[in-house]
Amino acid sequence: MSGPHYEQRRNKLRKRFRDAGVDALLISGVSNVRYLTGFTGDSSWLYLAARDAVVLSDTRFETQLAGQCPDLQCEIRDAASTIGDLARKVAAATRSKRIGIESDHLTLNQFHVLQGTLTSGELVPTSGLVERLREVKDKWELEQIRKAVEIAERGIAVVRSCLTKNQTEVEIRNLLEASMRSFGASGPAFEPIVGVGPTAALPHAHAGHHKVHESSLLLVDWGATTESGYRSDLTRVFFTGKPTKQMEQVYRIVLQAQQEAIRAIMPGVECIDVDRIARGIIADAGFGSYFGHGLGHGFGLDVHESVRVSPLSKQRFEPGMVVTVEPGIYLPGRFGIRIEDDILVTADGNEVLSGVPREFDDAFVPFLA
Repeated sequence: MSGPHYEQRRNKLRKRFRDAGVDALLISGVSNVRYLTGFTGDSSWLYLAARDAVVLSDTRFETQLAGQCPDLQCEIRDAASTIGDLARKVAAATRSKRIGIESDHLTLNQFHVLQGTLTSGELVPTSGLVERLREVKDKWELEQIRKAVEIAERGIAVVRSCLTKNQTEVEIRNLLEASMRSFGASGPAFEPIVGVGPTAALPHAHAGHHKVHESSLLLVDWGATTESGYRSDLTRVFFTGKPTKQMEQVYRIVLQAQQEAIRAIMPGVECIDVDRIARGIIADAGFGSYFGHGLGHGFGLDVHESVRVSPLSKQRFEPGMVVTVEPGIYLPGRFGIRIEDDILVTADGNEVLSGVPREFDDAFVPFLA
């Protein structure tokens, strides 16, 4: 399959300028710059006007830009100038009058500095212009995400087969990261969450020194990043001993909530309604106050992207969107259970991209030692 079509992406973005009330856009979000140019460095911006696309960077990235963005104009600053100086130069050359800035990425200080620098044009705050383009993945992006899912699945298979009673959360995390790298990942999609027993009740716990034998429950939230920068995001709970009746009860409730929510995903359905399905199942079972986060989110170049499946969402599902579905119940001081899969919205429904077994009986892990 051919690679990404950056010029097509930039042209799609240009078509949104009129509605945003701008005639140029200064793109400063690192992942947004990468999405529109293919440049994998940082500290660089893209100035996009009606007929111009200029990368603003510094001498550290000059050679890299020549290799990754050979068809783009690049303005390179030295140590005696700022990126704002480059922006002023390009704005004057393109005669841009209303220059959009990414208010979700530009700091207040950077905004004030630019205001004093770009004297020939007016700065217009914008939000989510590139992020909304990124919500719907193209075929190449979906191929990369499938790779990220596959690598993550192979990584957890190694961890599952190597579990021992004396392993710590940190040791499991390190083995998982190393395994994913050995299968082709450039790294984890985020710091893996590995929680034994009570640690699993912390939705974003950091792996510590609790050992597997200290509880019969182990939660792992992990993902892989491909060399192209695309990610996956999965969560599974493993029973490394005999679960309590409450653990089984909660597991089955969370699984039911997840599966019924997934079945409801299809084009045109409101994201808030899918969140409501899962949240209702958990609330009806008496655990509503123990599920405090949104049901899911988009992902791709970033592990959290702008599609939100939550009580605050105002979006509808569209074909090509990829989201997580990850209900959870967290009982402080006892345990937490979350089950998460990666879902592609298709033309007539959805496809579950991740195939790690998730039924209750599948969660039991025999020890090798």
